[in-house]
Amino acid sequence: MPLHKGPAKPDERPVTVNPFYGEANPIGGMTEAPPQHRLPDGPLAPSTAYQLVHDELMLDGNSRLNLATFVTTWMEPQADVLLGECRDKNMIDKDEYPRTAELERRCVAMLADLWNAPDPAAAVGCSTTGSSEACMLAGMALKRRWAKRNADRYPGARPNLVMGVNVQVCWDKFCNFWEVEPRLVAMEGDRFHLDPQAAAELCDENTIGVVGVLGSTFDGSYEPIAELCAALDALQGRTGLDIPVHVDGASGAMVAPFIDEDLEWDFRLPRVASINTSGHKYGLVYPGVGWALWRSAAELPEELVFRVNYLGGDMPTFALNFSRPGAQVVAQYYTFLRLGREGYRAVQQTTRDVARGLAERIGALDDFRLLTRGDELPVFAFTTAPDVTAYDVFDVSRRMRERGWLLPAYTFPANREDLSVLRVVCRNGFSSDLAQLFVEDLERLLPELRLQPNPTTRDKDAATGFHH
Repeated sequence: MPLHKGPAKPDERPVTVNPFYGEANPIGGMTEAPPQHRLPDGPLAPSTAYQLVHDELMLDGNSRLNLATFVTTWMEPQADVLLGECRDKNMIDKDEYPRTAELERRCVAMLADLWNAPDPAAAVGCSTTGSSEACMLAGMALKRRWAKRNADRYPGARPNLVMGVNVQVCWDKFCNFWEVEPRLVAMEGDRFHLDPQAAAELCDENTIGVVGVLGSTFDGSYEPIAELCAALDALQGRTGLDIPVHVDGASGAMVAPFIDEDLEWDFRLPRVASINTSGHKYGLVYPGVGWALWRSAAELPEELVFRVNYLGGDMPTFALNFSRPGAQVVAQYYTFLRLGREGYRAVQQTTRDVARGLAERIGALDDFRLLTRGDELPVFAFTTAPDVTAYDVFDVSRRMRERGWLLPAYTFPANREDLSVLRVVCRNGFSSDLAQLFVEDLERLLPELRLQPNPTTRDKDAATGFHH
């Protein structure tokens, strides 16, 4: 979460209240409105407090029109009911809520089977608040395993983690928080993610693991996990170094098993030690729930596991957070039960079809050039054509926001900082009809943008609220 500071100068202006929501005396309701940056002296009527918060939130963007987020923005009414029924349940209280704990266990078992664990009964896993926590847990396991193998040199030797420069920011945080050196494979030309051979060349005796991303947030492309494992197999043959792979499948781990079944990226590859995903992305659940799984108990050091009393017995737990809601875990189980494999396949295929169709429409416009086409993750990136000089991607993002669309514009990292792009994330609930409206709004803007003398955005960092 972002860190916030208090206001430099407290705003003592009262929040205005519609007299209809105040007390019986409408004048009192207007003149005795609460302050914004300190606790009110007394309570408000619940209808007044609700209306104040409700009205302010009207200025937020419409989540269904947010093409930046990977997070689920629509669920069925039945899921909403279950979420409401379970919002007061604390996930850590296994003995108070044994059935919620059982649903979590079933979800882990289903994912172990979905991701082709050699022995699903031997795989271990847990729910998390999202992929960021899951990545932290996986990274901690990698580091602890490396430290045990190198007990004669650690803590003198500094561990490192190899990954593409395109990884999600949670991996930068992991390296910072747990004092691990990040070794980044740069982008090159039209390759916008990790190169397997380049990753292997960065490995040494202090490498705790290599992160492969199944679905890069920059452009929606899958990293070649099988080729990465093969490069590390060859490295072990030459040097004896046995480097495990963690697959960050925040998005793709809930897409590829259903519509890219022949793609080998999961526990079918012996070098893959652990996998994470976000249940609240293409797992089709509202935020926040994620999952972390290890091939077997051998990949998760026992000393990282804590024990909690569970129905008079002993239950192992592994998490950074303690108290957190159980509602999203229940919603994940509901969605698994509701859809099954064929249901997930239909949803993810439909979403990919929308992404590919929308990418084709945008690619047909002379003003833009596609980088990806939505044929891996249902996500694609595009930029302005070389001969477009009157405007840039930041102008497009700003003008589309005027029509309600939240379309992220951003610059790529090292080695491709010359490239600024727009990215569209298609999710369940973003229908072909909405995609048609999006294209129509985009086409409607182009004549105005072409009349600009030059791009209007000077501070590109401030041009968009989207950052990796």
